[in-house]
Amino acid sequence: MAREAIVDVEGESDFSLENLPYGVFRLRSDARAQIGVAIGAYVLKLAACAEGGLFDECHAEVFSAAAARRVFGQPTLNAFMELGRPAWTEARRAIQTALDKHGSGFALLREAFASGEANRFLCRAEDVVMLLPVHIGDYTDFYASLQHASNLGAMMRGPGNELMPNWRHLPVAYHGRASSIVVSGTDVRRPRGQLRPDEADEPVYAPSRLLDLELEVGVLIARDSKRGEPVPIGQARDYLFGLVLVNDWSARDVQKWEYQPLGPFNAKNFATTLSPWVVTLEALEPHRVAAPAQQPPVLSYLDEGEQRSTLDIALRVLLNDTVVSRTNFRYLYWTLEQMVVHHTSTGCNLRCGDLLASGTISGPEPSSYGSLIELCWRGTRDIVLDDGSTRKFLLDGDAVSLRGRAGARGRYVGFGRCDGRILPATEEGVAAAAAAAAAAGSKS
Repeated sequence: MAREAIVDVEGESDFSLENLPYGVFRLRSDARAQIGVAIGAYVLKLAACAEGGLFDECHAEVFSAAAARRVFGQPTLNAFMELGRPAWTEARRAIQTALDKHGSGFALLREAFASGEANRFLCRAEDVVMLLPVHIGDYTDFYASLQHASNLGAMMRGPGNELMPNWRHLPVAYHGRASSIVVSGTDVRRPRGQLRPDEADEPVYAPSRLLDLELEVGVLIARDSKRGEPVPIGQARDYLFGLVLVNDWSARDVQKWEYQPLGPFNAKNFATTLSPWVVTLEALEPHRVAAPAQQPPVLSYLDEGEQRSTLDIALRVLLNDTVVSRTNFRYLYWTLEQMVVHHTSTGCNLRCGDLLASGTISGPEPSSYGSLIELCWRGTRDIVLDDGSTRKFLLDGDAVSLRGRAGARGRYVGFGRCDGRILPATEEGVAAAAAAAAAAGSKS
């Protein structure tokens, strides 16, 4: 018999019984952070479930009831991630069985439904505020899309010089700033920085004129590696817990002025937005596909052989509710496993909670480019929105939403929303925008 959730799950929901992503939330009436699982329009409260006995029948040597109460009583997912894949699999099995209408697990939940007291274990998603799901210690952003790297190279260096000589030999990356990572729904202040307008001979300190979005996917590291010991390619997947959507906001004019010789700095450190729900690799396993072929052959430590694969995840960018890009995670040239291996190749140690992001994901068609600088081709083309307005880069008040999911209707394995809205650069600008919005509302 096909699985059917104990609660109603709409066919278009990202959060089917096949998904069950983890997140951290608080009730609007309570400041306490809790760990939950998304199912349809509801959130399962895992601390309450653990206390109620949901995990009592798990194999104790893999994931005991005591371990469940301990890790799901934490304000982040770090402690749960550290338990490793066997524990994740056991927890997922128990949760999926409990939420299956035709299952027999977790009698207390079924009794609560029958007595009208299901809110002991479930709450509606509209009644919660989502928080960052993990404590992020370090953040590294890669540059793993061949099409994106080629597009930016063509803009900067011209046809025939799109890629730097090292690009096909190693996954290029830079170290980002973990302190400015924010959860979906957080407004982003337009950054001010040092830039040199094309018409000027000297730099100025001013609000960015070329503010951009970047559609990325991030992976959360679940365990510590040992400093001085590279992670072998065959073990890399054991370090990966789950995926999130990432918007790596970028001030292109600041970046243009500062990036040589050491790469991005202030152009990207002011904000990075994450989706709050962590979609586990286990939920995504049915959507594995072949990864793009790599030429020339990579060095042996990066060679995945017959195990090389990636994930079929459809991705979208919405700007003020207009879809401006449709692409797919499967286009990435470098895999998540290769990113882990190269990151540790010198002996650099990863830690539980680290975030590795893919870099902008662009496909082969102009409609599948994952950043505005590509979609407007460095300002030479207009991006037309559904309301008839046009954009090249982001304006104050613009709202950006990233979406992603695998699978088919009724069985989607999706990420939910990754949203951010651009505020003016100064407090005076924010106040003026708020006043204008209020005045417009009073006239309507």
